[in-house]
Amino acid sequence: MTKMADSSVDVVEGCRLPVLRKNQENEDEWPLAEILSVKEIPGRKLYYVHYIDFNKRLDEWVTPDRLDMKKLQFPKKEAKTPTKNGLPGSRPSSPEREVRKSLDLNLQTATAPSRGKTLPTPKRKAESVSLATQVSPATPVPSLPGSTEASQASVYPAARDTNTFTLKSSSREDHEQLTSLTTNGTARRPMPNQPGRKRKQPPNCGGTDEIIKVFQYNNSPRCANVYLPPGEDSQDSSDGIPSAPRMTGSLVSDRSHDDIVTRMKNIDCIELGRHRLKPWYFSPYPQELTTLPILYLCEFCLKYLKSLKCLQRHLTKCNLRHPPGNEIYRKGTISFFEIDGRKNKTYSQNLCLLAKCFLDHKTLYYDTDPFLFYVMTEYDSKGFHIVGYFSKEKESTEDYNVACILTLPPYQRRGYGKLLIEFSYELSKVEGKTGTPEKPLSDLGLLSYRSYWSQTILEILMDLKPDNGERPQITINEISEITSVKKEDVISTLQYLNLINYYKGQYILTLSEDIVEGHERAMQKRHLRIDPKCLHFTPKDWSKRGKW
Repeated sequence: MTKMADSSVDVVEGCRLPVLRKNQENEDEWPLAEILSVKEIPGRKLYYVHYIDFNKRLDEWVTPDRLDMKKLQFPKKEAKTPTKNGLPGSRPSSPEREVRKSLDLNLQTATAPSRGKTLPTPKRKAESVSLATQVSPATPVPSLPGSTEASQASVYPAARDTNTFTLKSSSREDHEQLTSLTTNGTARRPMPNQPGRKRKQPPNCGGTDEIIKVFQYNNSPRCANVYLPPGEDSQDSSDGIPSAPRMTGSLVSDRSHDDIVTRMKNIDCIELGRHRLKPWYFSPYPQELTTLPILYLCEFCLKYLKSLKCLQRHLTKCNLRHPPGNEIYRKGTISFFEIDGRKNKTYSQNLCLLAKCFLDHKTLYYDTDPFLFYVMTEYDSKGFHIVGYFSKEKESTEDYNVACILTLPPYQRRGYGKLLIEFSYELSKVEGKTGTPEKPLSDLGLLSYRSYWSQTILEILMDLKPDNGERPQITINEISEITSVKKEDVISTLQYLNLINYYKGQYILTLSEDIVEGHERAMQKRHLRIDPKCLHFTPKDWSKRGKW
């Protein structure tokens, strides 16, 4: 039965209480939610709620009959202290806000999310941006494998016969990464040696060309899982949670997330070509457009208009039938266009405004000069229709090959996300570099990248052939050079799949039949692939500022 709201109790901003919603199985549930805003319409009140520990894209306006007033928690009163400009302090905090603040502070040094649970969206004052990116209850973040049999079973069924590959550690640095272990796969600084204590070293692990062999064996003893921490100077953790605010790129931190207004969706519906989209997050479209029931966009130039009549009038004058810029890839109906954020500023800004509706932490919309945008389109008789895009910095000091990446909701779960990721790495191959996406990744971005990295690395390992009767051998650096995936991402993927073991004095990669069969099933479903022969791309040297 629905629990009716008690009209005698005044529900204000900051209150927390259970709110009725439907889950994925279309069953009723009562998750705890916070009231972010209250508005009155003729005859009743509406409440804008954020479900605690759920992604913000599920926030919504609800009617009073969906509130459980019996468990209402009022916001904690705070003393209003004057600020520098003489204005009163922040709004009253909700219950447990103080506890959550301390938890947010600890997030910067937190390890990994507890296994099997959904990672809450961090609420910190200076926040970096998304892929990735922002975790949804509907899409739990897979946990890193532990050192037990059960943790491997959570990724794949129990192993039967196994293929084992030997890793060649190409440098002492690689070995130090392999041996600087933690229990959960997160980075930690190595402990200094203490007087009177000796650290036992594995045999044959100090050389510059240590070989990790690849061989087949059955019923071998299980070894401890190996976790390889990212570099000490990395700003980002392996799970997409930033360890420090970003200072460069499209995910640079700002103070916009402090504002209660930016926590609420401001656009009800967007009409883009033949699709109507329900935005997930706030986007800074002009204020006068936020009260419209539908915001109309030209699907070719992405200009926003307030009515269907304005859109029809605009289409008679808009000559574009594809994104501006150069078409650098075409195969079948799929094309990619490269767009310079300086030369096509208006289009790039409109693209960022649209993308912000589906990327929670994106913060740069107007300064598009330092970025290139790669827009994927699908062609039909009416023109080239936008499917998704990714952006990248012209000059990245941290080897980022993707800043923001998005597949529009009508095209999600159809393989286009992996196609965008694969295309970004094809560009890196042409440039002769290894690349990695900006962190933190969103929940959906993290899942997409992990899936792509896993399939790409497993594809290479399964294609390895024995050399002169010897078992196959490969180094982390060789995998990185073949795929253009950054070494840290290769290592984190191997540990996520729980493939690395230390056995009889050497590091080995163990592929069970279940992993092989699961990989083959996944590849059979992956019909969309990038054909390097169809790519016509010449990288530019953006260090020469005159070329901007």
